[in-house]
Order: sequence, then C-alpha cells, then structure tokens
Amino acid sequence: MPRPTKGARLGGGPSHERLLLAGLARELFQYGRITTTEAKARRLRPVAEKLITKAKKGDLHNRRLVRQTITDVSVLHTLFTEIAPRYENRPGGYTRITKIGPRRGDNAPMAVIELVEALTVAQNAVGEAEAATKRAVKEADEAKATEAPAADAAETEAAEAPAEESKDA
Repeated sequence: MPRPTKGARLGGGPSHERLLLAGLARELFQYGRITTTEAKARRLRPVAEKLITKAKKGDLHNRRLVRQTITDVSVLHTLFTEIAPRYENRPGGYTRITKIGPRRGDNAPMAVIELVEALTVAQNAVGEAEAATKRAVKEADEAKATEAPAADAAETEAAEAPAEESKDA
C-alpha cells in the first residue's frame, strides 16, 4: 500500500492539496506575486519551481506535463513564452518568500511569494562594475593606511627640525 507524504495536507486530502497548489501556482504565474499563508507558500515553492524548470525545456512533452497542473491555457502560454525565457540562464531559485506578519482575523502567519526578476546581462555587468569599484576603493584605503605611518613619521621629523633650528639661534 502506498504511504502518504508526511506533514499537513493544508486542511484536506491529497487531491484537495494538489488542486489547491495548482490554483496557487496558476495565480502566481498570472500575477507574478500572491499573498497567502506561510504554510501554503512553502508548499507552493517547489511545485512552482518544478513547473518553471519544465517550461524552460519548452518541448511538447514538458508542455503536456505542465498542462496537467496549469489548466488555464492563457497562463500556460504566458509561462512558456514570457516567464520561462526570463530564467533561461538561472539554474534555480525562481521564487522568493517574504514574511509580512499575521493576518488580522485569525492571526495566521502571512507571506508574499513572488517570482524573482532574472538578472539580465546589463544588470550583471553593472553588478560586476560595482564590485570592481568597491574593490578599488578598498585597495586605495589599504594603500593609504600603509602610507600613513611613513608620512606621519616624515611629518614629525620635519616638525622637529625647525624646532631644533630655533633653539640654536
């Protein structure tokens, strides 16, 4: 006899959970961000990421596999034509969960799950340029720190020399 997965079923049986997660995934792909409970967001993340990975492959077999979960054809089309190409260079981590505090009515912990923006080539180049600038500033500060003791010693010698000349006069 098959053994069910461990953990809560989000208030229902396995078929209800599967349909609930399919609906949440559809809304996530349709709007890009949804607000739900933390438990649902955590259960949704692996489902959504697997669907995006299948959409990245883009062949007919994977389209049919995703169609079993996402039954809305317009959302399916959006997933394959807009969302999947955005993440073609990203190996995973397509979603982000942000906790937003308790819900007012029943104090349930709420979270926002959203699709992260993929790094474009321009953004990646800007990030590398900023990192190079930070490295250059750090190296310049280190160089000044090593030069500062030598400069301080030279300044103190120069300050002592006129004082000695005034004593002789």
